[in-house]
Amino acid sequence: MTDLIVKAAVKNQLDDKNVASDFYDALDDEVATVLDNAARRAEENDRKTVQPRDL
Repeated sequence: MTDLIVKAAVKNQLDDKNVASDFYDALDDEVATVLDNAARRAEENDRKTVQPRDL
């Protein structure tokens, strides 16, 4: 599986919070699901371009 998130960016965004090591894998899975759903929605609307409205 390709890493879809940047750990340093996540840690930076969460600022003063501690981040469990397995959080990154769970977040990566969640992002993959969102992207798959957006691609499916674009395809269902006869588009090859995924747009913000597909989220």
